This record gives sequence, C-alpha cells and structure tokens, in this order.
Amino acid sequence: MLLTLTTTHEPATDLGYLLAKNPEKLQTFSLAYGRAHVFYPVATRECCTVALLLEIDPVGLVRGRPTADIGSIGQYVNDRPYVASSFTSVAIAQVFGSALGGRSRERPELAETPIPLEITLEAVPCRGGGSFLRRLFEPLGYALEASRLALDPEFPEWGESSYFRVRLTTRARLKDVLSHLYVLLPVLDDDKHYWVGDDEVEKLLQKGEGWLDRHPQRDDIAQRYLKHRRHLVRAALDRMASEEGGEVVEDERQAAGEEAVEQPLRLNDARLEAVATALREAGASSVLDLGCGEGKLLRRLLRDKGFARIAGVDVSPRTLEIAAARLGLDELPKKQRQRIELFQGALTYRDRRFEGYDAAALVEVIEHVEPSRLGALGRVVFEFARPRTVVVTTPNAEYNVKFDGLAAGKLRHADHRFEWSRAEFRAWAERVADRFGYSLVMAPIGEVDAALGAPTQMAVFSRQDAGAPRAGGPSSDAGGASP
Repeated sequence: MLLTLTTTHEPATDLGYLLAKNPEKLQTFSLAYGRAHVFYPVATRECCTVALLLEIDPVGLVRGRPTADIGSIGQYVNDRPYVASSFTSVAIAQVFGSALGGRSRERPELAETPIPLEITLEAVPCRGGGSFLRRLFEPLGYALEASRLALDPEFPEWGESSYFRVRLTTRARLKDVLSHLYVLLPVLDDDKHYWVGDDEVEKLLQKGEGWLDRHPQRDDIAQRYLKHRRHLVRAALDRMASEEGGEVVEDERQAAGEEAVEQPLRLNDARLEAVATALREAGASSVLDLGCGEGKLLRRLLRDKGFARIAGVDVSPRTLEIAAARLGLDELPKKQRQRIELFQGALTYRDRRFEGYDAAALVEVIEHVEPSRLGALGRVVFEFARPRTVVVTTPNAEYNVKFDGLAAGKLRHADHRFEWSRAEFRAWAERVADRFGYSLVMAPIGEVDAALGAPTQMAVFSRQDAGAPRAGGPSSDAGGASP
C-alpha cells in the first residue's frame, strides 16, 4: 500500500521537519502487522514528496489466532497488503505521530500554517462508490480526483472493482490532513482489522476534533468507524451533541453582549433591513441564510412574499431548534411553511444543499470563522454554491472606539476571531470577487462618522456570468485575517 504527500510550499523540504523524517534517508519501522517504509522520491526546495509504503504480512496477521478463525483461505489471500485501510491509519499514528498531533520542534509555526498539499492513495476500497468518496472529502475543502480500478486490466469483461486511485489537493495544516486520513480511511473500507471498544470512541473524538461534529456525513462516519456497534456510535454522537449544546448556550450569552453594545444605535434592525433591501434589489426569489442563528433575517424575509423560497443554515442543531420555535414554524399556514426550511450544515464544508439559490446572505458571520478557514468558506459559497448574489456584512473595527462599555482593543463578541477595518474588508472582498468572477459593491450600514466610517460594513457580490470561476484551485489563497 502506497501513500504519498506532496507540498510546493517553499522551502518544500521543510516537510521533513514537520514529519520528523529526514528526506535524505530511507527509514523503516516495525509494526505489529508488518513494516512501514518512509522515503522521499522528490526533495527539492520547490517540491517535496514523502512516501509511506506498507508491507503487510497476511500470514502474520493470523499467526497465533484460534484455529476456528483461520479456516478460510481468505485469511491468507486478501486485499489487506495492497489497499489503504485501518492498517494505514495505525501506521500514520505510529510513524507520523508528532505531525498528527501538530507538533514540530524545529518548525512549530509551520505546523500551524496551511500549506498546499497533494495526497495520493494508489488503492482505496470504497464501499459506497465514488459519490461516497466525494461526500467525505469535498466538505473538508479537498479537490478530489478518483479513478475506479479494473478487476484485471487484461480482462475488462470482468468489470470494475470497488477500489479507487485517489488524488486529493488542498491548502491546509498537515495535522488536519493526517487526522482526516486517520479517520476516513477505515470509514471508506468500512472495516477494521482490530477489536473496536470504548477506547475507539475517544480516538474518533480526538482525531475528529474541530471538524467531525460539523461534517454533513458525521453519522455515517461514526457508524463505519465504530464498526456499526450501536452503543459506541450512540455514545460518540451523544458526546458531540453534548459538547455542541454547551457551546450554543455560551454563544447565546455572548450574542446578547454584542447586541447590548450595539443596541443604542438599533444597529441590528438597520443591518437586517439593509440586507433584505439588497436581496430585493438583486431580484432574488430564493435566499439561503448562511449562519442563520435564531432566524432574525429569516423572519424578515418570510414577511415578504417576494421571497418564494427561504432556507436557514446553522452548524448547531440546538440553534436551529431555537430558530424554529421563534419563527413558529409548527404554527404557520401550509403555504407559508412550504416556503421555508432549516437544516444543519457547516459553512467551511462543501454541501450540495447550498446550491440552487438565487442569493446567499452571511450576516455577521465571517468574523466568527478562523482566518485559516476563510479560504474554505470562500470556495464553499462562491465556487460551489455559486448563487447570483451574495451579501456579506461584518463589523467595522475602526468604529469600535465610539461604543461605550467596549474596552480599547476588545472585540464586540467574545467569539469573534477578528474584526476588520474598512480597508481590510475591501481587500478581502476584492480578492474573492476577482477570483470567483463576481462584481462588487461596498456599502456602509448605520450612522457614518466622517473619520471612522459606519459601524457595519456590507459587501454585495453579483455573479458576472454562469461559467466557472476565473481562477481557483485549492492552493489559491482567497482568505485570511489580513488583506
């Protein structure tokens, strides 16, 4: 089984520091089921590739097991030595353990930096076909190429196999890529070579921290990773839901604090009306509210019959429950109820449910996203969902000095990852518009100060054509906390 990782981040040979493996040496590691070899086919300043080659001993796998377990020749003759599976995950954890944990003694800052990466797996069993492959990796921001392998190239009449050669490209931290592979390779195989007990729940939650709870295929991933053991799957899902619920309570408390800061200006009302007006002026009849929260914009759109189809998306199921209650969805007349839907989703993961809307709104959302994930959000919204119109609002950091009760240097919301000046927001918006083929109009919201601008800034993106983005690819930078 062969796995390769390639980067073009310069100097590319720093990949060796991230993996704690010298590019000039072939290194071999003993594993319980065979050996792992690490070597670098390419190691230059411009490009570096590391290869992980597994030698699995199928006889050694069954040596010492009860006779009843080894009665089938399939115990000796199988696909395990040739495909990526849970054996690969174990090798990643043992051979690249420091990188998987995000540790690098020589390059600690690089370990936290998204870099361009290409991952190639020569043979991956996929119980579920190519579409399942895409549903697993594309929401995580990967561009995926998968070619199904023939059972035997010399006998095409035998048909195709359930194995794929997979190439993934992304811009991400190495530790994130390794954690994705660690979890998802056994999921694709839908099998594990070892006993799955309670400790596997901890491994799943640990390696899935920061992405699994928001993944659209979260339940399927838990089912397969835990070998369909119901009590373990339930425990894992309950743990994720419990941790998520705690965050919702805190988010509500923090949001109340932000509204208290802005309340004297009645800024929230002005912001929602400005967004609704921009959507009406764009001629949108279907609108997707990304990061809808408790549904304040949805309520305003629902009152306008010009919006025939409305959807709200939030990462938290608990928040969506609150939104449904406050919108009174269960009490709406049938025609009204058919106009609106709510569903759970994460804005940095590709989701086909986001597609097909005239317009999308992100009202005070982007500042809650980690700067390193803004590039993924840009691709999800502007490249994959690709509505005709996108309306984005965000605080103007320059205006913060005018808010009573907001200490110097503090952000308006404890969960804000950043707050941009007008120049920073414009720079980001112009990069996104240029990359994905949108025109751009900037507008202030709220009372405008001659020196500081308005308290909220709004960008209205209008798609210039229905074709593909002008530029792109997973290694392009469409985001960041600085322009």
